[in-house]
Amino acid sequence: MRNYWCVFDLPTDEKEIAALEEQAAAPDFWSIPEVAQRKMRRLSDLKGTVENWQTLEQQASSLEELLLLSIEEGDDSLLDTFVPELAEIQGRLDELEFDLTLSGPYDARNAIVALHAGAGGVDAEDWTAMLMRMYLRWAEQRNFTRDVLDVSGGDESGIKSVFIQVSGRFAFGYLQAERGVHRLVRLSPFNSDHSRHTSFALMEVMPEVEEGVDITINPDDLRIDVFRAGGHGGQNVQKNSTAVRITHLPTGIRVNCQNERSQHQNREIAMRILMSRLVEREMEEKAREIARLKGEHVSPEWGNQIRSYVLHPYKMVKDHRTGYDTSDVDAVLDGELDDFIKAWLTTKIGTDENSS
Repeated sequence: MRNYWCVFDLPTDEKEIAALEEQAAAPDFWSIPEVAQRKMRRLSDLKGTVENWQTLEQQASSLEELLLLSIEEGDDSLLDTFVPELAEIQGRLDELEFDLTLSGPYDARNAIVALHAGAGGVDAEDWTAMLMRMYLRWAEQRNFTRDVLDVSGGDESGIKSVFIQVSGRFAFGYLQAERGVHRLVRLSPFNSDHSRHTSFALMEVMPEVEEGVDITINPDDLRIDVFRAGGHGGQNVQKNSTAVRITHLPTGIRVNCQNERSQHQNREIAMRILMSRLVEREMEEKAREIARLKGEHVSPEWGNQIRSYVLHPYKMVKDHRTGYDTSDVDAVLDGELDDFIKAWLTTKIGTDENSS
């Protein structure tokens, strides 16, 4: 087990909490809402972290006192009763220690997840819907908030693309491990002969950012178009131009949003996604430059194939980056991804330390 106590400075965090609480009590604290929200989010994160460590410390101290008391009294019969509690403390300690490794500038942020159907036709669109369910289930198991921002349905089944906001501490830090191409091998339910079929879907993840705080966008750099939202006909077809397309002219990045009935809501969501894409682009460029200076191979994109999900002729999910695999495919597709995520983050941490 790695030791991260040295990088967790409780007194410093407590001082920062006190300073932020004092600022929040000032009459003009909310005069600049964007800055106030950022500080309140930081305050909430710090309080949660400190409370978690303090609770763990109290549990460990109480258990230590009981152990010492049982030893002094020579009552070995009580030792077995401490084993489950000790295991629970150890498990919680491992989780908190691991969270300390998520020290990137955006790791504690909410995440915006984008899924796109790739090669594979209808099967790929169905596979994208399966991945959407998998990540929603993972977020639910962590008590994260899930909000489907925009979705484009498939022609026959599944979805072509979807944007989801996952809100919770370290949502981006964890989900960054999932970015890349996901490959599915199975007997196709959409072919009359049910032949073996391979499908692909791309998973992107971006940190949620704030206009004026993390990034500033010049309005002159944007082209905003409105159009009627698509549909399958009938009474749900939009008769007004509520869908929004925003193009960032300097980079060519384009974002569409048509999920909401209000043009204002679609525009707000599209801007949120655009800002995250711009920050992601900046992070990618910095990573490439660092790799170039170190003489390392620079991948042209983050969308490399990362994982295979095989349902036929055998069952196996394997991550090609870490080598971690499991035969419990059903559990993985039901959202049990933590082992894959932690394996990748551990590998990443080791790589960062060796290259530093």
